[in-house]
Amino acid sequence: MRDVMSGLSCVILGAVLATSAARADLIVSTGDPNGLMAAASRSGAGEIETGDDFILGARTLITGASFTGLLPSNLNLNQITEVAIEIYRVFPNDSTDPPSGHVPTRTNSPSDVAFDSRAASSSTLTFSTTVLNASFTAANSVLNGIHPLPGVTTGGESSVSGQEVRFNVTFKTPFDLPADHYFFVPQVGIATGQGNFYWLSAPKPIIPPGTPFAPDLQAWIRNQALDPDWLRIGTDVVGGANPPTFNMSFTLDGQVVPEPSSLVMIGIAGVALVGLAARRRSVR
Repeated sequence: MRDVMSGLSCVILGAVLATSAARADLIVSTGDPNGLMAAASRSGAGEIETGDDFILGARTLITGASFTGLLPSNLNLNQITEVAIEIYRVFPNDSTDPPSGHVPTRTNSPSDVAFDSRAASSSTLTFSTTVLNASFTAANSVLNGIHPLPGVTTGGESSVSGQEVRFNVTFKTPFDLPADHYFFVPQVGIATGQGNFYWLSAPKPIIPPGTPFAPDLQAWIRNQALDPDWLRIGTDVVGGANPPTFNMSFTLDGQVVPEPSSLVMIGIAGVALVGLAARRRSVR
């Protein structure tokens, strides 16, 4: 009987975990684009990475995501060649410390290297696209102006327009993330010569229906020449007497994983119910 009970307990615990992984709740939302900034984030040759942060208070399985950006107005969406998602921890995790000194600061930046990643090209994610607006304009942008000291501040590269597109992503293998502070970095690849993807900014501080959290760090950016360092899009690149700060528009879906103690209690309760039912049948 003890072996039977142990087996039933394992089955119940497995079912609880499977249910947790299958459900998808909204974990993070920074809100809709506000039209203030469009930051390039592209994969492949001439890679550019833009990252914005989120906080998890408990171990969480991230099963899906969405992010909104600009694509060239005349781009056929079939010319999207790659969608990749990287998760970074906050410096100095996964980093060389002290840093190079090539940028004003690494405090609160993404780490040097990614903590985990998924990509369409490796068949670890699938994606779909939704055109939200055929024409959308962001007041400022960053694409080529990503430089080490002393030339970090460019003011940005003026307004940019295109079709506003939301990317909806499903992870074939969820990101299994412990409680921590992270950066979400989406990248989009487009057929050669067809333009760039720009990730659109969202309100900072986050406002409903977004999901505020604290501390809410500003967005960072880097290119291959700057790697492994990062620059703050608002404070470093745009600059000025009162530099702006930006969030970027994205959501994360998933499920908080129950604590082991909770799973044990659920398992014990399930086994007890099974045992009670078995005793009732034997009395009959």
